[in-house]
Amino acid sequence: METQEIDRGKVLSVRGSIVDAAFPRRLPGFYSELHAGDGLEVIIEVVSHLDSETVRGIALTPTAGLARGAPVIDTGHPLRVPVGERLLGRMLNVFGETIDGQEKVAGGEWRSLHRPPVRLTQQGAITQILETGIKAIDLLAPLERGGKAGLFGGAGVGKTVRITELIHNVVGKHHGVTLFCGIGERSREAEELYRDVRAAGVLDNTVLVFGQMNEPPGARFRIGHAALTMAEYFRDDAKRDVLLLIDNIFRFIQAGSEVSGLLGRLPSRLGYQPTLGTELAQLEERICTTAAAAITSVQAVYVPADDFTDPAVTHTFGHLSALIVLSRDRASQGFYPAIDPLRSESKMLTPPIVGQRHYQVARKVRESLAGYDELKDVIAMLGLEELSREDQRTVHRARRLERFLTQPFFTTEPFTGRAGRMVDLQETLTGCERILNDEFADFPEKSLYMIGAIHEAKKP
Repeated sequence: METQEIDRGKVLSVRGSIVDAAFPRRLPGFYSELHAGDGLEVIIEVVSHLDSETVRGIALTPTAGLARGAPVIDTGHPLRVPVGERLLGRMLNVFGETIDGQEKVAGGEWRSLHRPPVRLTQQGAITQILETGIKAIDLLAPLERGGKAGLFGGAGVGKTVRITELIHNVVGKHHGVTLFCGIGERSREAEELYRDVRAAGVLDNTVLVFGQMNEPPGARFRIGHAALTMAEYFRDDAKRDVLLLIDNIFRFIQAGSEVSGLLGRLPSRLGYQPTLGTELAQLEERICTTAAAAITSVQAVYVPADDFTDPAVTHTFGHLSALIVLSRDRASQGFYPAIDPLRSESKMLTPPIVGQRHYQVARKVRESLAGYDELKDVIAMLGLEELSREDQRTVHRARRLERFLTQPFFTTEPFTGRAGRMVDLQETLTGCERILNDEFADFPEKSLYMIGAIHEAKKP
């Protein structure tokens, strides 16, 4: 851009991450990228017009040292990130700058973070299952190709471990592109994930994008849009399926709440921003299938204080096709993955989509586990021997199913010493059918714990 085309202004006020600037000649448009400071090192996004000469923006970089009267320039374009095959194997931030210590991404095509979703008439109408190789997910909450799945759980129940395992399994099996978006991630987790993905040998088909926990709320709020812009290139231009992993969607809502508070908006219920529903929809509606390819998303959702009625959680529910609920109680009992089989569900689990066999097996597994859940109080008070013969069979069956639905993960091999297992859906269905038919009634329960397919169960 030529120097004479750049509109110049000056900073009027700085309040935390909120910067007001005056542009006497021409007002920058909404979402315009501004650069402020003596070295133009502070990057600001315009979010509102205060009057005919004044804009208010949210800073995406620290504002330390920025003073009243400092120069501001309007770049004339919104925030942009690079797109293309050159991003594969790289780790970037919200500005498209590399943070992996290697050469910068320069030149080539750069696209705006703000793009409209695919029109309804152009979206794909074919419903397909995306197999993950994780027994509990494929059986009880199958993922939809081009859909959105949520991993719900409180702190420390294994959301990030599930996501790293999905990277390993889905990239290895489906040969698509994986795009990991870390919103409000700890820098330790980002560095560990980079090493894990490289060690798993799937880095060449993966793009990692991070808005870390220590960054200003504006950067954390926009990192999801940056990741989607990159994902849309692979779907629309390269015609490749994309697995978009977001960790953590609650941090996106939290960053939006911080931005809203800084802008002086009155909060709504429980202190969240009044625009929560709109902001979440603007992000989620860009994730979809087209005739050529699909973006399938798995999103970790932190549940504050394990309260599933929290507005951040209930707003997220409405956008998802599969809900995978992680249970602290199951984690404490050593059942990994700690997926709650009675609260996890998927709209895909209907006979026309998954088939009659899968539907019936999943229904019977749920019935058996629900029956056991109801009997737990009786067992605790009176003991297993006081139950009827039929109830005792239900308990024995359910306890074996609980253990069969555990499995060792590839990403936890260094910690557990157990080799990871990826289990085909048909093998999972066969194993559950055989347990439901009492074929393993004389096998000890522990023989079914942390195995892959059912044939790995051995009598002592």
